Amino acid sequence: MKFKSLKTQVLVWFSVISIIILFIFNGAFYYFLEENIKLSIQNKLYDKAVFINDSIVAGIPVEQLLKNKALESFDISIVKEDKIIFKKGTTPFKALMPLIKDKKSFFVFAEDDNLNGLYIFKIYKPFKGAILFYARGINKEINTKIQEVKKTFFILEPALLLLLIFAANKLITKILKPIVKITQTANKISVTDLSQTIEQPLDDDEIKELVDSFNNMISRLQGEVQHIEQFNSDVSHELKTPLTVIKGEVEITLNKSRDEDYYIKSLNTVNYEANQIQTIVDSLLMLTKYTKANIQQTFKLINLDKILEETISQYTMTLNEKNIKLNITTIEAIEFNANAQLISIVFSNLIDNAIKYSSNNTSICVSLYKKEDNIIFSIQDEGIGIPQDQLTKVSNRFYRVDESRNKKIKGFGLGLSLVQNSLDLHNGTISITSTENIGTNIEIVL
Repeated sequence: MKFKSLKTQVLVWFSVISIIILFIFNGAFYYFLEENIKLSIQNKLYDKAVFINDSIVAGIPVEQLLKNKALESFDISIVKEDKIIFKKGTTPFKALMPLIKDKKSFFVFAEDDNLNGLYIFKIYKPFKGAILFYARGINKEINTKIQEVKKTFFILEPALLLLLIFAANKLITKILKPIVKITQTANKISVTDLSQTIEQPLDDDEIKELVDSFNNMISRLQGEVQHIEQFNSDVSHELKTPLTVIKGEVEITLNKSRDEDYYIKSLNTVNYEANQIQTIVDSLLMLTKYTKANIQQTFKLINLDKILEETISQYTMTLNEKNIKLNITTIEAIEFNANAQLISIVFSNLIDNAIKYSSNNTSICVSLYKKEDNIIFSIQDEGIGIPQDQLTKVSNRFYRVDESRNKKIKGFGLGLSLVQNSLDLHNGTISITSTENIGTNIEIVL
Protein backbone atom coordinates (compact mmCIF):
# COMPACT_ATOMS: atom_id res chain seq x y z
CA MET A 1 0.00 0.00 0.00
CA LYS A 2 1.33 3.41 -1.00
CA PHE A 3 0.70 6.50 1.06
CA LYS A 4 0.70 9.95 -0.54
CA SER A 5 1.50 11.68 2.73
CA LEU A 6 5.21 11.75 3.58
CA LYS A 7 4.27 11.99 7.25
CA THR A 8 2.19 8.79 7.03
CA GLN A 9 4.99 6.99 5.19
CA VAL A 10 7.54 7.96 7.84
CA LEU A 11 5.20 6.95 10.68
CA VAL A 12 4.44 3.58 9.05
CA TRP A 13 8.12 2.86 8.48
CA PHE A 14 8.97 4.04 11.99
CA SER A 15 6.27 1.75 13.46
CA VAL A 16 7.44 -1.27 11.44
CA ILE A 17 11.08 -0.70 12.38
CA SER A 18 10.13 -0.16 16.04
CA ILE A 19 8.16 -3.44 16.09
CA ILE A 20 11.08 -5.31 14.49
CA ILE A 21 13.47 -3.81 17.05
CA LEU A 22 11.12 -4.83 19.89
CA PHE A 23 10.96 -8.41 18.54
CA ILE A 24 14.75 -8.56 18.33
CA PHE A 25 15.03 -7.07 21.80
CA ASN A 26 12.52 -9.58 23.21
CA GLY A 27 14.38 -12.53 21.67
CA ALA A 28 17.72 -11.34 23.00
CA PHE A 29 16.22 -10.45 26.37
CA TYR A 30 14.53 -13.85 26.84
CA TYR A 31 17.70 -15.64 25.77
CA PHE A 32 19.86 -13.81 28.30
CA LEU A 33 17.13 -14.11 30.93
CA GLU A 34 17.07 -17.88 30.49
CA GLU A 35 20.85 -18.05 30.70
CA ASN A 36 20.77 -15.88 33.80
CA ILE A 37 18.17 -18.13 35.47
CA LYS A 38 20.30 -21.18 34.67
CA LEU A 39 23.28 -19.45 36.24
CA SER A 40 21.15 -18.62 39.27
CA ILE A 41 20.16 -22.29 39.63
CA GLN A 42 23.80 -23.28 39.22
CA ASN A 43 24.86 -20.85 41.94
CA LYS A 44 22.12 -22.14 44.22
CA LEU A 45 23.31 -25.73 43.77
CA TYR A 46 26.87 -24.58 44.33
CA ASP A 47 25.91 -22.99 47.66
CA LYS A 48 24.21 -26.20 48.79
CA ALA A 49 27.22 -28.29 47.74
CA VAL A 50 29.54 -26.02 49.72
CA PHE A 51 27.21 -26.33 52.71
CA ILE A 52 27.34 -30.16 52.54
CA ASN A 53 31.09 -30.17 52.07
CA ASP A 54 31.63 -27.82 55.03
CA SER A 55 29.32 -29.98 57.17
CA ILE A 56 31.21 -33.15 56.25
CA VAL A 57 34.50 -31.45 57.12
CA ALA A 58 32.93 -30.39 60.43
CA GLY A 59 32.11 -34.04 61.15
CA ILE A 60 28.32 -33.91 60.77
CA PRO A 61 26.99 -37.31 59.60
CA VAL A 62 26.00 -37.40 55.93
CA GLU A 63 22.72 -39.21 56.68
CA GLN A 64 21.68 -36.33 58.90
CA LEU A 65 22.68 -33.76 56.28
CA LEU A 66 20.66 -35.39 53.52
CA LYS A 67 17.52 -35.17 55.66
CA ASN A 68 17.72 -31.34 55.61
CA LYS A 69 14.46 -29.83 54.22
CA ALA A 70 16.42 -27.53 51.93
CA LEU A 71 17.73 -30.60 50.12
CA GLU A 72 14.46 -32.53 49.84
CA SER A 73 13.78 -31.57 46.19
CA PHE A 74 17.21 -32.70 44.95
CA ASP A 75 18.72 -36.10 44.25
CA ILE A 76 22.18 -36.11 45.84
CA SER A 77 25.16 -38.39 45.55
CA ILE A 78 28.50 -38.20 47.40
CA VAL A 79 31.43 -39.79 45.62
CA LYS A 80 34.68 -40.77 47.33
CA GLU A 81 37.58 -41.76 45.11
CA ASP A 82 35.37 -42.87 42.22
CA LYS A 83 32.90 -44.71 44.46
CA ILE A 84 29.46 -43.60 45.52
CA ILE A 85 29.36 -43.68 49.31
CA PHE A 86 26.01 -41.92 49.85
CA LYS A 87 23.01 -41.50 47.59
CA LYS A 88 19.57 -39.93 47.84
CA GLY A 89 16.86 -40.16 45.18
CA THR A 90 16.24 -42.30 42.09
CA THR A 91 18.78 -40.68 39.76
CA PRO A 92 21.18 -43.22 38.17
CA PHE A 93 24.30 -41.43 39.39
CA LYS A 94 26.51 -44.34 38.38
CA ALA A 95 25.87 -43.51 34.72
CA LEU A 96 26.77 -39.86 35.38
CA MET A 97 30.10 -40.64 37.09
CA PRO A 98 32.21 -40.05 33.90
CA LEU A 99 31.08 -36.40 33.88
CA ILE A 100 33.12 -35.79 37.05
CA LYS A 101 36.25 -35.69 34.92
CA ASP A 102 34.74 -33.02 32.62
CA LYS A 103 35.91 -29.42 33.01
CA LYS A 104 32.29 -28.25 33.15
CA SER A 105 30.43 -28.35 36.44
CA PHE A 106 26.82 -27.83 35.27
CA PHE A 107 24.93 -29.97 32.74
CA VAL A 108 21.39 -29.80 31.39
CA PHE A 109 19.48 -32.87 30.19
CA ALA A 110 16.19 -33.06 28.31
CA GLU A 111 13.71 -35.61 29.57
CA ASP A 112 10.30 -35.61 27.86
CA ASP A 113 9.17 -31.96 28.12
CA ASN A 114 11.35 -31.20 31.10
CA LEU A 115 14.87 -29.97 31.55
CA ASN A 116 16.96 -31.50 34.37
CA GLY A 117 20.14 -30.04 35.76
CA LEU A 118 23.23 -31.80 37.12
CA TYR A 119 25.76 -29.90 39.23
CA ILE A 120 29.09 -31.50 40.14
CA PHE A 121 31.08 -30.02 43.02
CA LYS A 122 34.54 -31.47 43.37
CA ILE A 123 35.91 -31.75 46.95
CA TYR A 124 39.31 -32.42 48.41
CA LYS A 125 38.54 -32.40 52.16
CA PRO A 126 38.02 -34.55 54.18
CA PHE A 127 38.56 -36.82 51.11
CA LYS A 128 39.00 -36.52 47.36
CA GLY A 129 35.72 -36.90 45.54
CA ALA A 130 32.64 -34.99 44.43
CA ILE A 131 29.11 -34.04 45.43
CA LEU A 132 26.49 -34.47 42.69
CA PHE A 133 23.20 -32.55 42.71
CA TYR A 134 20.45 -33.51 40.29
CA ALA A 135 17.51 -31.10 39.99
CA ARG A 136 14.46 -32.06 37.94
CA GLY A 137 12.22 -29.67 36.01
CA ILE A 138 14.48 -26.62 36.10
CA ASN A 139 12.64 -25.36 32.99
CA LYS A 140 9.53 -24.90 35.12
CA GLU A 141 11.30 -22.29 37.21
CA ILE A 142 12.69 -20.70 34.04
CA ASN A 143 9.29 -20.70 32.33
CA THR A 144 7.59 -19.25 35.40
CA LYS A 145 9.97 -16.30 35.54
CA ILE A 146 9.81 -15.76 31.77
CA GLN A 147 5.99 -15.80 31.87
CA GLU A 148 6.08 -13.15 34.59
CA VAL A 149 8.34 -11.02 32.42
CA LYS A 150 6.11 -11.59 29.37
CA LYS A 151 3.05 -10.42 31.30
CA THR A 152 4.91 -7.24 32.20
CA PHE A 153 6.13 -6.73 28.63
CA PHE A 154 2.64 -7.43 27.26
CA ILE A 155 1.46 -4.29 29.02
CA LEU A 156 4.60 -2.14 28.71
CA GLU A 157 5.60 -2.78 25.08
CA PRO A 158 2.33 -1.65 23.39
CA ALA A 159 2.31 1.39 25.68
CA LEU A 160 5.95 2.07 24.79
CA LEU A 161 5.22 1.64 21.07
CA LEU A 162 2.25 4.04 21.23
CA LEU A 163 4.36 6.54 23.15
CA LEU A 164 7.14 6.32 20.52
CA ILE A 165 4.65 6.74 17.65
CA PHE A 166 3.07 9.72 19.41
CA ALA A 167 6.50 11.32 19.96
CA ALA A 168 7.50 10.56 16.36
CA ASN A 169 4.27 12.10 15.09
CA LYS A 170 4.94 15.31 17.03
CA LEU A 171 8.56 15.41 15.86
CA ILE A 172 7.67 14.78 12.20
CA THR A 173 4.95 17.42 12.36
CA LYS A 174 7.51 19.92 13.65
CA ILE A 175 10.05 18.94 10.99
CA LEU A 176 7.51 19.07 8.14
CA LYS A 177 5.95 22.36 9.23
CA PRO A 178 8.35 24.50 7.12
CA ILE A 179 7.86 22.11 4.18
CA VAL A 180 4.08 22.52 4.49
CA LYS A 181 4.61 26.30 4.46
CA ILE A 182 6.81 25.96 1.37
CA THR A 183 4.05 23.98 -0.35
CA GLN A 184 1.41 26.53 0.59
CA THR A 185 3.61 29.39 -0.59
CA ALA A 186 4.51 27.59 -3.82
CA ASN A 187 0.80 27.13 -4.58
CA LYS A 188 0.27 30.88 -4.22
CA ILE A 189 3.14 31.82 -6.52
CA SER A 190 2.37 32.83 -10.08
CA VAL A 191 4.01 34.96 -12.76
CA THR A 192 1.90 37.89 -11.61
CA ASP A 193 2.58 37.34 -7.90
CA LEU A 194 6.12 36.61 -6.75
CA SER A 195 5.85 38.53 -3.49
CA GLN A 196 5.43 35.42 -1.32
CA THR A 197 8.25 34.42 1.03
CA ILE A 198 8.55 31.91 3.86
CA GLU A 199 9.21 32.96 7.43
CA GLN A 200 12.66 31.95 8.64
CA PRO A 201 12.72 29.17 11.30
CA LEU A 202 14.56 29.91 14.54
CA ASP A 203 16.87 26.89 14.37
CA ASP A 204 19.92 27.13 12.15
CA ASP A 205 19.64 23.73 10.45
CA GLU A 206 18.94 22.03 7.09
CA ILE A 207 15.35 23.28 7.11
CA LYS A 208 16.60 26.86 7.41
CA GLU A 209 18.90 26.22 4.46
CA LEU A 210 15.90 24.92 2.48
CA VAL A 211 13.84 27.99 3.37
CA ASP A 212 16.77 30.28 2.46
CA SER A 213 17.17 28.50 -0.88
CA PHE A 214 13.44 28.77 -1.60
CA ASN A 215 13.32 32.49 -0.72
CA ASN A 216 16.44 33.10 -2.81
CA MET A 217 14.83 31.23 -5.70
CA ILE A 218 11.73 33.44 -5.45
CA SER A 219 13.96 36.51 -5.39
CA ARG A 220 15.81 35.30 -8.50
CA LEU A 221 12.51 34.55 -10.22
CA GLN A 222 11.32 38.07 -9.46
CA GLY A 223 14.42 39.46 -11.13
CA GLU A 224 14.10 37.12 -14.11
CA VAL A 225 10.40 37.87 -14.59
CA GLN A 226 11.10 41.60 -14.44
CA HIS A 227 13.91 41.04 -16.93
CA ILE A 228 11.58 39.09 -19.24
CA GLU A 229 8.90 41.77 -18.97
CA GLN A 230 11.47 44.44 -19.76
CA PHE A 231 12.82 42.32 -22.59
CA ASN A 232 9.34 41.82 -24.07
CA SER A 233 8.65 45.52 -23.77
CA ASP A 234 11.95 46.41 -25.43
CA VAL A 235 11.47 43.87 -28.25
CA SER A 236 7.97 45.17 -28.86
CA HIS A 237 9.24 48.74 -28.92
CA GLU A 238 12.19 48.04 -31.20
CA LEU A 239 10.16 45.98 -33.69
CA LYS A 240 7.22 48.39 -33.64
CA THR A 241 9.24 51.24 -35.17
CA PRO A 242 10.37 49.52 -38.39
CA LEU A 243 7.01 47.74 -38.74
CA THR A 244 5.19 51.06 -38.41
CA VAL A 245 7.45 52.61 -41.05
CA ILE A 246 6.88 49.64 -43.40
CA LYS A 247 3.11 49.70 -42.88
CA GLY A 248 2.92 53.48 -43.35
CA GLU A 249 5.11 53.41 -46.43
CA VAL A 250 3.04 50.65 -48.05
CA GLU A 251 -0.27 52.36 -47.25
CA ILE A 252 0.87 55.69 -48.70
CA THR A 253 2.33 54.02 -51.77
CA LEU A 254 -0.85 52.05 -52.45
CA ASN A 255 -3.07 55.07 -51.84
CA LYS A 256 -2.73 56.15 -55.47
CA SER A 257 -0.66 55.52 -58.53
CA ARG A 258 2.95 56.70 -58.29
CA ASP A 259 5.79 57.18 -60.69
CA GLU A 260 8.61 54.66 -60.94
CA ASP A 261 11.09 56.68 -58.86
CA TYR A 262 8.61 56.90 -55.99
CA TYR A 263 8.07 53.13 -56.01
CA ILE A 264 11.83 52.53 -56.00
CA LYS A 265 12.29 54.95 -53.08
CA SER A 266 9.39 53.33 -51.19
CA LEU A 267 10.73 49.82 -51.77
CA ASN A 268 14.19 50.91 -50.60
CA THR A 269 12.65 52.25 -47.41
CA VAL A 270 10.72 48.98 -46.87
CA ASN A 271 13.87 46.96 -47.63
CA TYR A 272 15.91 49.01 -45.15
CA GLU A 273 13.38 48.58 -42.35
CA ALA A 274 13.01 44.86 -43.14
CA ASN A 275 16.79 44.54 -42.81
CA GLN A 276 16.57 46.31 -39.48
CA ILE A 277 14.00 43.76 -38.29
CA GLN A 278 16.20 40.94 -39.59
CA THR A 279 19.17 42.36 -37.69
CA ILE A 280 17.19 42.49 -34.45
CA VAL A 281 15.86 38.94 -34.91
CA ASP A 282 19.30 37.53 -35.79
CA SER A 283 20.83 39.22 -32.74
CA LEU A 284 18.13 37.91 -30.43
CA LEU A 285 18.51 34.39 -31.85
CA MET A 286 22.25 34.60 -31.30
CA LEU A 287 21.68 35.60 -27.68
CA THR A 288 19.58 32.48 -27.07
CA LYS A 289 21.29 30.00 -29.42
CA TYR A 290 24.11 28.92 -27.11
CA THR A 291 24.07 27.94 -23.44
CA LYS A 292 26.65 26.68 -20.94
CA ALA A 293 25.31 23.19 -21.59
CA ASN A 294 25.87 23.12 -25.38
CA ILE A 295 28.62 25.68 -26.05
CA GLN A 296 31.47 23.25 -25.27
CA GLN A 297 30.45 21.07 -28.21
CA THR A 298 31.21 23.93 -30.64
CA PHE A 299 34.67 24.75 -29.27
CA LYS A 300 37.74 24.19 -31.41
CA LEU A 301 41.29 25.56 -31.56
CA ILE A 302 41.19 28.92 -33.38
CA ASN A 303 43.72 31.67 -34.20
CA LEU A 304 42.51 34.80 -32.41
CA ASP A 305 44.97 37.04 -34.23
CA LYS A 306 43.69 35.98 -37.68
CA ILE A 307 40.04 36.48 -36.65
CA LEU A 308 40.88 39.96 -35.32
CA GLU A 309 42.78 40.92 -38.48
CA GLU A 310 39.91 39.69 -40.69
CA THR A 311 37.43 41.67 -38.58
CA ILE A 312 39.49 44.86 -38.81
CA SER A 313 39.76 44.51 -42.62
CA GLN A 314 35.94 44.51 -42.87
CA TYR A 315 35.81 48.05 -41.44
CA THR A 316 38.43 49.62 -43.76
CA MET A 317 35.82 51.52 -45.78
CA THR A 318 33.94 52.74 -42.69
CA LEU A 319 37.20 53.93 -41.12
CA ASN A 320 38.12 55.83 -44.32
CA GLU A 321 34.67 57.47 -44.52
CA LYS A 322 35.17 59.02 -41.06
CA ASN A 323 38.91 59.47 -41.53
CA ILE A 324 39.54 57.44 -38.35
CA LYS A 325 42.99 55.96 -37.92
CA LEU A 326 43.05 52.47 -36.41
CA ASN A 327 46.38 51.89 -34.65
CA ILE A 328 47.38 48.29 -33.88
CA THR A 329 49.56 48.45 -30.79
CA THR A 330 50.28 44.72 -30.81
CA ILE A 331 48.68 41.57 -32.14
CA GLU A 332 50.33 38.36 -30.94
CA ALA A 333 49.79 34.98 -32.59
CA ILE A 334 47.46 33.25 -30.11
CA GLU A 335 45.61 29.94 -30.33
CA PHE A 336 42.53 29.52 -28.16
CA ASN A 337 39.87 26.83 -27.74
CA ALA A 338 36.61 28.67 -28.44
CA ASN A 339 33.59 29.23 -30.67
CA ALA A 340 34.91 31.18 -33.66
CA GLN A 341 31.55 32.79 -34.48
CA LEU A 342 31.10 34.22 -30.98
CA ILE A 343 34.68 35.48 -30.79
CA SER A 344 34.17 37.20 -34.13
CA ILE A 345 30.99 38.82 -32.75
CA VAL A 346 32.98 40.14 -29.76
CA PHE A 347 35.64 41.73 -31.99
CA SER A 348 33.23 43.12 -34.60
CA ASN A 349 30.80 44.66 -32.09
CA LEU A 350 33.52 46.37 -30.10
CA ILE A 351 35.23 47.74 -33.22
CA ASP A 352 31.88 48.78 -34.71
CA ASN A 353 30.92 50.64 -31.51
CA ALA A 354 34.31 52.35 -31.33
CA ILE A 355 33.90 53.63 -34.91
CA LYS A 356 30.21 54.44 -34.51
CA TYR A 357 30.65 56.57 -31.40
CA SER A 358 33.89 58.28 -32.49
CA SER A 359 34.01 61.61 -34.28
CA ASN A 360 35.73 62.16 -37.61
CA ASN A 361 39.50 62.59 -37.67
CA THR A 362 40.12 60.63 -34.42
CA SER A 363 41.99 57.41 -33.72
CA ILE A 364 41.33 53.95 -32.26
CA CYS A 365 43.95 51.73 -30.63
CA VAL A 366 43.66 47.93 -30.66
CA SER A 367 45.87 45.29 -29.03
CA LEU A 368 45.79 41.50 -28.52
CA TYR A 369 48.39 39.77 -26.34
CA LYS A 370 48.97 37.13 -23.69
CA LYS A 371 49.69 38.03 -20.07
CA GLU A 372 50.59 35.07 -17.87
CA ASP A 373 47.67 32.61 -18.31
CA ASN A 374 45.25 35.23 -19.67
CA ILE A 375 44.51 36.54 -23.14
CA ILE A 376 43.93 40.30 -23.26
CA PHE A 377 42.09 42.20 -25.99
CA SER A 378 41.77 45.96 -25.56
CA ILE A 379 40.28 48.71 -27.69
CA GLN A 380 40.46 52.43 -26.95
CA ASP A 381 38.62 55.19 -28.82
CA GLU A 382 38.34 58.98 -28.67
CA GLY A 383 34.55 58.98 -28.89
CA ILE A 384 31.66 60.57 -26.97
CA GLY A 385 32.22 58.36 -23.92
CA ILE A 386 29.74 56.90 -21.44
CA PRO A 387 28.46 58.60 -18.27
CA GLN A 388 29.74 56.89 -15.11
CA ASP A 389 26.24 56.17 -13.80
CA GLN A 390 25.40 54.19 -16.97
CA LEU A 391 28.54 52.06 -17.32
CA THR A 392 26.92 49.07 -15.59
CA LYS A 393 23.83 49.21 -17.85
CA VAL A 394 25.40 49.33 -21.30
CA SER A 395 25.47 45.53 -21.67
CA ASN A 396 21.72 45.22 -20.99
CA ARG A 397 19.66 44.26 -24.01
CA PHE A 398 18.24 47.22 -25.97
CA TYR A 399 19.88 49.71 -23.61
CA ARG A 400 21.26 52.80 -25.32
CA VAL A 401 23.00 55.66 -23.57
CA ASP A 402 20.88 58.84 -23.66
CA GLU A 403 19.64 58.65 -27.24
CA SER A 404 19.23 62.46 -27.34
CA ARG A 405 23.06 62.60 -27.37
CA ASN A 406 23.41 60.33 -30.42
CA LYS A 407 20.23 60.54 -32.49
CA LYS A 408 22.19 60.17 -35.72
CA ILE A 409 23.84 56.94 -34.57
CA LYS A 410 21.82 53.90 -35.61
CA GLY A 411 21.60 50.90 -33.30
CA PHE A 412 19.41 48.73 -31.13
CA GLY A 413 21.44 48.39 -27.94
CA LEU A 414 22.16 44.70 -28.59
CA GLY A 415 25.88 44.85 -29.42
CA LEU A 416 27.37 44.87 -25.92
CA SER A 417 24.71 42.42 -24.77
CA LEU A 418 25.96 39.99 -27.43
CA VAL A 419 29.54 40.63 -26.31
CA GLN A 420 28.69 40.02 -22.66
CA ASN A 421 26.78 36.82 -23.47
CA SER A 422 29.63 35.51 -25.65
CA LEU A 423 32.20 36.21 -22.93
CA ASP A 424 30.06 34.53 -20.27
CA LEU A 425 29.96 31.38 -22.40
CA HIS A 426 33.78 31.48 -22.62
CA ASN A 427 34.26 32.32 -18.92
CA GLY A 428 35.65 35.66 -19.99
CA THR A 429 35.24 39.12 -18.47
CA ILE A 430 34.83 42.66 -19.77
CA SER A 431 35.80 45.89 -18.05
CA ILE A 432 34.86 49.35 -19.33
CA THR A 433 36.35 52.69 -18.33
CA SER A 434 35.08 55.85 -19.96
CA THR A 435 35.14 59.64 -19.75
CA GLU A 436 32.48 61.72 -21.49
CA ASN A 437 33.67 63.53 -24.60
CA ILE A 438 37.17 62.04 -24.19
CA GLY A 439 36.79 58.36 -24.99
CA THR A 440 36.23 54.80 -23.86
CA ASN A 441 38.63 51.96 -23.06
CA ILE A 442 37.37 48.36 -23.10
CA GLU A 443 39.44 45.39 -21.96
CA ILE A 444 38.49 41.75 -22.56
CA VAL A 445 40.13 38.98 -20.52
CA LEU A 446 39.90 35.34 -21.67
